[in-house]
Amino acid sequence: MDVRSQISMVFHLDKCIGCHTCSIACKNVWTDREGTDYMWWNNVETKPGTGYPTKWEDQEAYKGGWKSDGKELELRSTSKKKIVPNIFHNPSMPSMDDYYEPWTYDYKELFNAPEGDDQPTARPISMITGDPIEIQAGPNWDDDLGGSKVYAANDPNLSVLSDQQRQQMQAIERLVMFYLPRICNHCLNPSCVASCPSGAMYKRGEDGIVLINQDRCRAWRACVSACPYKKTYYNWSTGKSEKCILCFPRLESGQAPACFHSCVGRIRYLGNVLYDADAMRAAALRPDNELVDAQRELILDPNDPAVVEAALRSGVSENVIDSARRSPVYRFAKEWKLGLPLHVEYRTFPMLFYVPPLLPVMSVSDGALVRSDVDALFADIEKARAPIEYMGKLFGAGNSGKVRYALRKQLAVRIWRRHVTVGDVTAEAASKALLEADCTVEQADAIYRLSTLATWEDRFVIPPFQREAAMEMMVDPHEHRAGAGFGFREAPRRS
Repeated sequence: MDVRSQISMVFHLDKCIGCHTCSIACKNVWTDREGTDYMWWNNVETKPGTGYPTKWEDQEAYKGGWKSDGKELELRSTSKKKIVPNIFHNPSMPSMDDYYEPWTYDYKELFNAPEGDDQPTARPISMITGDPIEIQAGPNWDDDLGGSKVYAANDPNLSVLSDQQRQQMQAIERLVMFYLPRICNHCLNPSCVASCPSGAMYKRGEDGIVLINQDRCRAWRACVSACPYKKTYYNWSTGKSEKCILCFPRLESGQAPACFHSCVGRIRYLGNVLYDADAMRAAALRPDNELVDAQRELILDPNDPAVVEAALRSGVSENVIDSARRSPVYRFAKEWKLGLPLHVEYRTFPMLFYVPPLLPVMSVSDGALVRSDVDALFADIEKARAPIEYMGKLFGAGNSGKVRYALRKQLAVRIWRRHVTVGDVTAEAASKALLEADCTVEQADAIYRLSTLATWEDRFVIPPFQREAAMEMMVDPHEHRAGAGFGFREAPRRS
């Protein structure tokens, strides 16, 4: 047993309000430099929708992640035979059209336009060519367009639904829409790291954060194609690839990442978990419908004496083990089974887990009136707006049972809290709901507290890093952050 510590995260989608504060916080801290115009380490998508870059989930086109025949594990994007002929041309890499052409505005027209009868306007100007452009796309172009036949209808996850289910999702009284914030998942089995010809990408041994060595990067951009979530970007100014670094300078000083700290809905949780690296290959070879269980089995119980002993032998400190015991991620993903990985069928084992949204029940239009489609106070999850099959494609690799379990438990907690706080649900009905959802009263209260009343210390259990002292001996941390970052004191240059 090779026990290691991994920083991991949970996003509670039932609380995301789509405000994009996280995206702007990340943009202001890390990607406001030249060459990072289209680079969004954090973005918020509307589902159903095509996402960013466009249809990033279509791996038949982008060929990201891993593929398996049950015996071997191979990269979709490259191999020993493909790496040389494709090293200067990667046919699976997203184009600028799949992102968007960055633009600014000709603001001088607002100030220098001659006097006239019309209000002067600032025309959009391409930040690449400097010429006027007609804007065709943006970082969240399909924002809130859950019923759009242009964007939502082209969501690759809709392939598992029947034509009738698709029509129901687009009907105005049954419109489905929820937000999906995305950052780099800092996967246990990252395909971007495996694909890099120059070995510039690496996974930190002490915490599992995936980074890019800017000195070694040679702009082959194999990582862009290999990442199935398309969270690695190419900086056209420096000639280097860049990606989310999980704000490790902030983590090393005990602070939460910028997007976590700024989250208005408080949907984000962060903590470390212990996992068995020796079991990863066998887990990745399992069938799609078993991958959620396989990933959960990789996460070890930090209270198990055998796990603690193995962790100490592997060099994991007692303080890190103690933080794993208090980790909210362990409780959501392993103990309560509410957190689910996004597209685990890519076999990268993403360490960002999502609590699926408990969408409101459907309504039915009856002439000028709109009424609820259910009689009970809380409807069964089968009558929620989004089909379970759609959610299963997103969060269960097609195994809808995992999503159904998580939604039933969330609904049971709501019923129990309604009984406790309002009293219009009987104790028998509330207890029955908990029993059917495989949830105890103690667990329901714990889920409620961590979901609604959690403090900063509850949501962010940051393991000790003890690197800030070493950094301060070399350079002021604030100057270091504003200069180059990424662990280097010199700005990256073209090779």
